[in-house]
Amino acid sequence: MNDLRTRLANGGSVLMPGSWDALSSRLAADAGFSTVFLSGYCVSGTQLGLPDYGFLTQTEMVDQARRVTAANPGLNVVVDGDTGYGNPLNVIRTVELWEQAGAAGVFLEDQVWPKRCGHMAGKQVVPADEWLAKLRAAVDHRGDLLVCARTDARAANGLDDAIERGKAAVDTGVDAVFVEAPETIEEMERIAAEVPAPVLVANMVEAGRTPLLTPDELTDLGFRLVVSPLTSLFSMVKAIRGSLEILASAGSLRDDLDRLVSFDDFTEIVGLPDIAATDERYR
Repeated sequence: MNDLRTRLANGGSVLMPGSWDALSSRLAADAGFSTVFLSGYCVSGTQLGLPDYGFLTQTEMVDQARRVTAANPGLNVVVDGDTGYGNPLNVIRTVELWEQAGAAGVFLEDQVWPKRCGHMAGKQVVPADEWLAKLRAAVDHRGDLLVCARTDARAANGLDDAIERGKAAVDTGVDAVFVEAPETIEEMERIAAEVPAPVLVANMVEAGRTPLLTPDELTDLGFRLVVSPLTSLFSMVKAIRGSLEILASAGSLRDDLDRLVSFDDFTEIVGLPDIAATDERYR
């Protein structure tokens, strides 16, 4: 059985950092995380150099998922599915591709395509029935994939509509409901009180629209699947930018080696000792 599904079914809570490739996912696993979220925002930014504005395609995302799961076989990888890339038939193919890639879960949202990041302005959502039909298609055709229904209606239509969509999503049989971008703790309390989902999702974006809370605080509110999608990406960008500024001005980081992992540390992270042992075995 899907390990993530088991943990949530047993009443546990899960914190998953965002990742974008095999290395960022491995670093999360090395830090003790059992689950990562392969974020469309992160993959679009790192692989395309573009914002989360609907540029990333279904096949690009599933190719990235295959690389991540292959490199990290013990890790639960929840893969962003955006809007499912079309109508219910396209959603069925998305679910099939995600499962073939070894994903543990998928997020499916109700934005108009091309979508945009949930914390950007100007979002629009499709009619609720259109989104619900795609959720039913996903639930009907998944194997053990955890299906999370995400609605962006809070920003587009207001909290009342977002809650009604969340309640309707529960009736489709999804495993989790994600009401994106509530703006106060009071709004989060209302979501938890009115949306009877098996699992509620909270999205913790640093300097985003939703109050930044700890997993324990979120669990107390009723949210058990917690996404921290941009922490690693924003940390990486700041670190690289700082090191490159030093390199550009000083010509070397010889006085700032504490900013870097060592050569040996990096080869350990990417598994060189095991690969070298295998190489030696077959010489």
